[in-house]
Order: sequence, then structure tokens, then C-alpha cells
Amino acid sequence: MVVMADTVDDPFLSGLFSNNRAWAEKIKQENPDFFDKLAKQQAPKVLWIGCSDSRVPANEIIGMMPGEVFVHRNVANQVMLVDFNCLAVLQFAVEVLRVSHVIVCGHYGCGGVKASLKNYELGLLDNWLYGINMMGRRYEEVITALPNKAGQVDALCEINVIEQVRNVCKTSIVRQAWRRGQEVSIHGWIYGIHDGLLHDLEVSVNDATAAESTLDAALAGPRLAHR
Repeated sequence: MVVMADTVDDPFLSGLFSNNRAWAEKIKQENPDFFDKLAKQQAPKVLWIGCSDSRVPANEIIGMMPGEVFVHRNVANQVMLVDFNCLAVLQFAVEVLRVSHVIVCGHYGCGGVKASLKNYELGLLDNWLYGINMMGRRYEEVITALPNKAGQVDALCEINVIEQVRNVCKTSIVRQAWRRGQEVSIHGWIYGIHDGLLHDLEVSVNDATAAESTLDAALAGPRLAHR
């Protein structure tokens, strides 16, 4: 059964339907053929792997329209080699949509990264954030050299992005794509919620031979690009 907007009792939810109608009408006025073309196919050039944080909407911060970015988001932008949800998205993006770019995008002040540094139990989140906690220990010397807690968290946010780029490069999906000559590049970016600006962490990789050296060089010392 289709529920119409005016049958939704909750005023907040009803407002969302109203917003949707206004948005759709605006798009149709600006581009009358937009939804007809969108319904026929999607042909994005980018797979965006980002954080679930509501303040970091993938399409909006890079000025792209629906159909132009294929998106996967989770807490703290993780790429785990046992996460079949993320891997299914990556496989579909690389093998079916044939994206040219995979962007792992974190953000400064990430709540998931902060939570990974806590010493009290967080339930299921402890398991999800375990890898970031281990990163914090592995790079403790680099992180604690920074003078304040906010800077230390942001350094770990950068390290996390770089290590997730490494994980993307390790997947059989990407390695097989490179072996068959498919052009796909993996990038690590980070977003500043405080100013709305993206920063390139300069860890772009487009073949297996360059992956480890590029990522290891970047991890020699996070640069805290927003400072």
C-alpha cells in the first residue's frame, strides 16, 4: 500500500514529504528530463566510502547530483575485509558500474574515532571500532607528539583514512581490476566540518605496485591539513 504524504500523522515526517515534493518540483523546473534520464540508468564515475555522520553528505559537499556518485557509508568510514556489505558495494561499483575513482573520505573530529580512544565499554561499537583503537596504539608516538587532544583525534582521523585506502587496495576486487587493466584509482580525502572544505591526503593509488610505498610515506607523519 502506498502511503501519501497527507496521511502521515507525525508533523515532522509529513514535513519531509513536503520537502521532497518541493525538491522534485525544483529539479523538474531546472531540468525537465532529469528524472526520465535518471530512471533509465546510473553511470557514476565515483564510489564514495564515507562516514555515516549526518554532517557529511556525500553528494552535497562535492556538488554532485543524484546518479553521479555511488555511496557507501558506515561509522568512521571503515573498509573491513570481512564486511560483505562494503565489499558488495565495492564489487558492484568496480565491476558493474565501472567507476574510475574510489574515494575514502573521513572527517575531522569524527565521533567514531573519538569513541575508539575511550576506555569504557561501548557495546557493539567496541567491535566495530577495534581496528581504529589498534591504529591509535600503533601510531601512538606520532599522535601523542601533537600538543592537544583535538589535534590528536584529527591525526588519528587522517591515519584511519589512509589505512582504509590500504584496505581497499588489498581487496581481491580492486587487485583483479588492476590485473585486467581496468583504470580505477583509490583516493584518501578528509573533510573539515568546521569550514566545509575537503583536503586531499595525497595517497592516491592506481596500481598494486605503488600502493604500499605511497601509503607508508603518508603515514610517516599526518600533516593535519586544516591547521
